[in-house]
Amino acid sequence: MDIDKSYNQDAAEGNEVDFVNSDFTTQLALSYAPGIKAGFPSPAEAYEVEVLDFNKDMIRHPDTTFYGRVRGDSMIDAGICDGDILVIDRSLTPANGDVVVAYFDNKFTVKFFDSTHFDEGFIDLVPANANYSPIRITADDHMTVWGVVQYTIKNWHAHR
Repeated sequence: MDIDKSYNQDAAEGNEVDFVNSDFTTQLALSYAPGIKAGFPSPAEAYEVEVLDFNKDMIRHPDTTFYGRVRGDSMIDAGICDGDILVIDRSLTPANGDVVVAYFDNKFTVKFFDSTHFDEGFIDLVPANANYSPIRITADDHMTVWGVVQYTIKNWHAHR
């Protein structure tokens, strides 16, 4: 089992993540309303606006952060759906329970990282969909954790 940051850019069929070019040098200041409530709205809060810059506020390590678009439904029960955009940081070491992008079997996949059995000689890459089985990684397998998912960006509009 190889849990490192090396990467072989193989454009294999069947990837669950398509990587998207990003530009972290441009300022992207967007108006943003803090503290939006899911309950009864308050008229007094309707005009509070701050500035959010994804590049500054969400990206801690621009040199090692990438975007990827999800293909498939293996993480749907975790709210990660086909077409969602992942913000992936390659500088982070995965912890148990993290969502990771892994390179295994000549494909990229997005799964939960389960290291609870590391002392027993394996880890699992666990989907969030009962239609898929976990991928067991042993010392004989070559798997690379390519990065840790920091954020998921979704399009909630029905007509994508």
